[in-house]
Amino acid sequence: MSRNEGTKRIEDKIRKLSPDLRKEVEDFVQSLLEGRARQPKKQLKLKWRGALRDLKDKYTSVELQHRILQWWGD
Repeated sequence: MSRNEGTKRIEDKIRKLSPDLRKEVEDFVQSLLEGRARQPKKQLKLKWRGALRDLKDKYTSVELQHRILQWWGD
């Protein structure tokens, strides 16, 4: 398939869309052109690291997991 054929197929499909969907396609293409679709991965900051240190002698890691699930369920 040539480049023109591929472009024509895409244009034909876009013409069949409603105006609001065409706008979505346009916005999506614009986001691709601006590079928003591929943002670099950010490294985790782990600011919470060590926050439960005071509980290590009171609970095992499994007990903490269960306790956290209980807290989330509240």
